[in-house]
Amino acid sequence: MKFISKFCWLFVGVLFIFSGLIKINDPVGTAIKLEEYFEVFSQDMAPFFKTLEPFSLFLSIFLSAAEIVLGVALLVRWKLKGVLVALLLLIVGFTFLTFYSAYFNKVTDCGCFGDAIVLTPWQSFTKDVALLAMILVLLFTQRYLPPLTRPQVGATVTALAAVLSVGIGWYAYEHLPYIDFRAYKVGNNIPALMKPSAPLRYKYIMVKDGAEQEFEEYPADQSYTFKQMVAINPEDGPKITDFNIWNDSGDFTQEVLQGNKLLILVQGVAKADQEDFDQINQLVQAAEQQGITPLVVTSSSGQEFEAFRHEVNLAAPYFFGDGTVLKTIMRSNPGIVLLQDGTVKGKWHHNDTPGIEEVQALL
Repeated sequence: MKFISKFCWLFVGVLFIFSGLIKINDPVGTAIKLEEYFEVFSQDMAPFFKTLEPFSLFLSIFLSAAEIVLGVALLVRWKLKGVLVALLLLIVGFTFLTFYSAYFNKVTDCGCFGDAIVLTPWQSFTKDVALLAMILVLLFTQRYLPPLTRPQVGATVTALAAVLSVGIGWYAYEHLPYIDFRAYKVGNNIPALMKPSAPLRYKYIMVKDGAEQEFEEYPADQSYTFKQMVAINPEDGPKITDFNIWNDSGDFTQEVLQGNKLLILVQGVAKADQEDFDQINQLVQAAEQQGITPLVVTSSSGQEFEAFRHEVNLAAPYFFGDGTVLKTIMRSNPGIVLLQDGTVKGKWHHNDTPGIEEVQALL
């Protein structure tokens, strides 16, 4: 039991720190995931969950920091009983969320490890059940885990972890994630990721006499009833399936992915920050003079964007894109993306709007 207790202590502490760091690396992405849960719960359980959506960013940073802080406190064994109770409450909540997602097929990616490690709902639930069991083991075997340091040292280390965690999360919000795990990260070629890396293979799930059977080729026996077709190698499928740019004249996706393009992404005008448009407008003008084509992509309606562009004096042709895709590409509203023949050469938060020299240096 002493060995099991030490193993659980180390595993749970490290995993909570890792999970928290992955989430706080991208607090906007975590907030988007929380909004998905609030939307589902407001429809399925109680309407008041909808009122939590404006606090998604705060909860994103708070919960992510809490995972890190509790993980650190556990590793230094500071206030062990209280920390274990807090971890138990946290994992019970996470277990409920992942079970709900898996059983009712809602929010099919829980975001447990952000975009770094994508788990299916049942995988997430299994992971949470294992953590729940380990935390219960720790609660009953605390006698094997004496304090590693004096209480004052443990308190100082835990407090420092809290300050650093919140600071890391807020900096990532005010700029961009430190590490970009998404398909649109700098260096990736969007057209290449829109194609499968290898031919997809499928298996057919058929039913006969109430029993399911799997076939790699569709059976000729007509007594089987088709149930489902499942990809055998889904990891070889396209990593990007929903990148589309259009306007009232038609689809412009291929045109956007050719040549040097400076994309100004305005996810939605209602929540767009207007403070840095003076610098963005200067960049747009300078890009045009250097032969770099600037264009705006928004998920707002044409009428809404026409009013907005005049308000901020944004003189660039605008196109439309899916709001979810724009949020995936850029964790800033507005944000800037530099493309060269579809390859992402640079990405900037509006707080870090570059000069034309920095843009040219990347091409």
